[in-house]
Amino acid sequence: MSGTTATGTGTTGTDWQAWQESWDRQQEWYMPDREERFRIMLDMVEACVGPEPRILDLACGTGSITARLLARFPDATSTGIDLDPALLAIARGTFEGDDRVTFVEADLKDPDWPARLPYETYDAVLTATALHWLHSAPLAALYGRIAGLVRHGGVFMNADHMIDETTPRINAAERALRHARMDQATRDGALDWAEWWQLAAKDPVLAGPTARRFEIYGDHADGDMPSAQWHARVLREKGFGEARAVWCSPADTLLLALK
Repeated sequence: MSGTTATGTGTTGTDWQAWQESWDRQQEWYMPDREERFRIMLDMVEACVGPEPRILDLACGTGSITARLLARFPDATSTGIDLDPALLAIARGTFEGDDRVTFVEADLKDPDWPARLPYETYDAVLTATALHWLHSAPLAALYGRIAGLVRHGGVFMNADHMIDETTPRINAAERALRHARMDQATRDGALDWAEWWQLAAKDPVLAGPTARRFEIYGDHADGDMPSAQWHARVLREKGFGEARAVWCSPADTLLLALK
């Protein structure tokens, strides 16, 4: 896929939608049930806070959650926050001119990042496949800041890898099957994480942001993947009234916390 085309969109001529679709395919290489978790996430947004929510798309990346949110709830508004300059470039290019969407570049490990947001509170804070980049102590601190941003009756949802270390044989069986399927997808032409970033580095518009991105993160952060029970307990300790899983696959969990 080329990031630039003669029929591309935006002032750069870059086909941002093509980059979005490429990112989706790469993510689905790891998570074939990715759309299902997004659907359940938005079901629970509607159930808990209604069809016109103000949401914070936390560690938003290319804006995958925001895109699905606005397609389903046209009267929603979204603030996306991330530190990755390349993924933010795709997000900003995709939603350029849409006054329902705002993007903020900030480090979630910085305790002052909430001050950079355009709103003091949100109906929902949503994130997917991102917070496993953090170790448990900074993640617990982040959960405290999130609790301060969610209005009473609002929700936080995190869809991510959450590993139950008490079931090692089940975990090994799931991992073996998942990797076998990933190997087959690779043989069928799917891009993995490293190959996708190599492609981005060759794009005239994304090359600079991609280089800065690797200066910030390196190849991949070495975070933790605590159990869903850990997440639920910490979220309650940080100020949420209820917290539990509302969807899970053999590898991942969508955990919802209600303020």
